[in-house]
Amino acid sequence: MQRDSIDLGKVKIPRLFRIYFIPTLLGMLSLCAVTATDGIFVGQGVGSDGLAAVNICIAPTMVIMGISLMLGVGCSVVSSIHLANDNVKAARLNITQALAVVTIIVLAFLATTLVSPAATGRMLGSSETLLPLVTDYMPWIFVACLFQAWCGIGLFVVRLDGSPSYAMWCNVLPGLLNVALDYVMIFPMQMGVRGAAIATCISCAVGGLMVMCYLGWMADTLRIIRLKLSSKSLRLTLRNIGYQCKIGISALLGEATMGMLMLMGNLVFMHYIGDDGVGAFSIACYYCPFAFMIGNAIAQSAQPIISYNYGLGSKSRIVATERLAIMSAIVCGLIVTAAFVFIPDLMVHLFLNGDTAAAGIAVSGFPLFSVAFIFFIFNLTAIGYFQSIEKVAPAIVFALLRGAVLLIPSFIILPMIAGESGIWLALGVSEMLTSLCITGYYLYNRSRT
Repeated sequence: MQRDSIDLGKVKIPRLFRIYFIPTLLGMLSLCAVTATDGIFVGQGVGSDGLAAVNICIAPTMVIMGISLMLGVGCSVVSSIHLANDNVKAARLNITQALAVVTIIVLAFLATTLVSPAATGRMLGSSETLLPLVTDYMPWIFVACLFQAWCGIGLFVVRLDGSPSYAMWCNVLPGLLNVALDYVMIFPMQMGVRGAAIATCISCAVGGLMVMCYLGWMADTLRIIRLKLSSKSLRLTLRNIGYQCKIGISALLGEATMGMLMLMGNLVFMHYIGDDGVGAFSIACYYCPFAFMIGNAIAQSAQPIISYNYGLGSKSRIVATERLAIMSAIVCGLIVTAAFVFIPDLMVHLFLNGDTAAAGIAVSGFPLFSVAFIFFIFNLTAIGYFQSIEKVAPAIVFALLRGAVLLIPSFIILPMIAGESGIWLALGVSEMLTSLCITGYYLYNRSRT
């Protein structure tokens, strides 16, 4: 298999960052495009009840994805440092332990939730009217969580092993397959939400198996290994997983931030404007993952470079990488902001007819919502930096600030001051205040060194 020639300790930083960033960004954006396309297909082919059923099942899958990202960040940082110290066996051990643990977690989740899909659906808030659609969708989308979890961890490892292009295709190929299967199963085959879930499950299985095949047989260095089942080995696994979770917990909090944003936005829009406001905000929620994935792509591209050189003690390369990552975050934030400011009508009309009240609310609100994105992407990049150099406390604190401590009060207070405009500005104010805290922390620590 052809690999990129990557020496994390010697290749020039701009070239090294580019090797990681371009395929990582393309792969992640393809996932976002699939999510948006999936929503369009379900909306057009099944209707609003179909979208509601999908939304009811999504929250548990976000938790599983957050856990896998937490372990992915943690094992990637730890493995990078081990590789820098020529301890390949320890790197392989940490990766294998992370994959084994997430597999056990997902299997336990499936055993708990799929014993009675109807009971699980009711627990998640489904009405009796939506329950048939929920039980059609749930089993398949929950099974897909196993393959998504493998990707959530494995793609970090594939990039670290020197194959960012392969990691990209592990996202792009399943994404393209999902779009094709969605169309076939929802429209010609008339399978409704069950068809959408089966399409997602099949495409996720392809991606997950691509990752596991790479780690099992194709990897250059970071192959999975056989784990011992002795009491000593189990204690070591628990210790290593605990440390990985400690490093990566801010990634889990980042996923939780998206859930909190959707929850608070829905509640506040419903209170002040009603159904049309929630409909308008739901369109924004389809676009937010694009900004989230861009920030993640920058952070994940910088992470192996920073962690490896942190293990070597090469401070100049760490600083150069983080400077390039921050510049990339600002440029990408400006591009996303420009889209929300200059073409909001085009973005909204992909989902809703332009004559509807919800569409009008969204078109007028998107330019205000755009205030968030430079700070949003900057914060994700900065938190990724702290994770990469094992600064766990600031990573967790800043993730909590943007995910709850500042976000919730912003949604409560700003509408009282500025009405509807305040709701759209809440995310931007929360992210901006977090950026100021991050900058202040950085400047304070630099003045002490």
